[in-house]
Amino acid sequence: MIEIEFAMEDVARTRFAISPLWEVVASVRVLKGADEHGLHRTWADQVRPRLAAAGLDLSPLFDLVPMPVRSPWAGRIPGFICPPPTTPLPSLEIELATVRAMPPALLHTTAEVPEARMAALRGNPAAELARLADAIEAYWEVALAPYWSRILTLLEGDIHYRAGRLVAGGAQHLFTDLDPQVNWAQGTLHLEHRTVRGARRLDGRGLLLVPSAFVWPRVFSVLNEPWQPSLRYPPRAVGTLWHTRPATVPNALAGVLGRSRAMVLTELTAPASTTELARRTGLTPGGTSQHLTALRNAGLVSAHRAGRQVLYARTQAGQTVTEAAGSGSPPSAADTQTQHPQAASEPRGANRDSQPGQLKRSGAN
Repeated sequence: MIEIEFAMEDVARTRFAISPLWEVVASVRVLKGADEHGLHRTWADQVRPRLAAAGLDLSPLFDLVPMPVRSPWAGRIPGFICPPPTTPLPSLEIELATVRAMPPALLHTTAEVPEARMAALRGNPAAELARLADAIEAYWEVALAPYWSRILTLLEGDIHYRAGRLVAGGAQHLFTDLDPQVNWAQGTLHLEHRTVRGARRLDGRGLLLVPSAFVWPRVFSVLNEPWQPSLRYPPRAVGTLWHTRPATVPNALAGVLGRSRAMVLTELTAPASTTELARRTGLTPGGTSQHLTALRNAGLVSAHRAGRQVLYARTQAGQTVTEAAGSGSPPSAADTQTQHPQAASEPRGANRDSQPGQLKRSGAN
């Protein structure tokens, strides 16, 4: 058990951020075999041939992302290639500027990476960090840029939801929902862990929470200097990320709202942008926008700004109507409570490198 001790200043400085650079690193792990459950198979099957056809030299990046192994306690990632972001939504360019300017004293790791690569980095830091940043940029353009709008919608939707949890019930409400193996009690965050024990103090730095599309079913932690203490965790509804078929529209709901409008409301199982809903439903962006406006005016949908986008979500009334139409009868009071599935995973140990935890689910180790 790792015990993260929060002072009042730490609670005040706990924040959320999205990291395009971390998504690069986590997605490389997926391509190297970390996706044993096949959650990202659709993406990987599209990206692998594109990378091969591009003929890019990605060794400066791929060498520094260790091959995932069966042991859930291995697989640390060098902290210097993906330092925690310092702003809520940095661009990849901003994060790469940090990598290019990485102090030579931080170019070390306990991760299992080729010694020749580390020797080259230590021998000529400026040139090798520039090569690394260029490789990341090239990989991004092929592997992630075409999908970033979809990924960003998922991550921003999760932050919107969790910020609401924090406002509604404070830190305990936030962390209890973040992961079943995370427990908040009397100013201390308890992270279940099989091998690492002991207390960690945040010393006024707060905790950075970074939702990540490609980490499921793991949680990666960074708890020591020089980085801000961070948890990189799977967002809600990550299983729908590559979902391409529209949700089944209940005939009863279509009869009341019209099929297109009912389809938009049914698809809002998680907050989504107009662009994302148009892609998933096959409607035009303009038509989708009109339907969302009508649903919002009826009190079935709410709109919330998240970074550069406006995300739409069902209201409680919208949830009740959708569930009632699907079941054919009015839902009970218990059934109308919104459910929020999450990935349950074990945060990893505390050192400069990002480290994975392992998902625990009933019936599986």
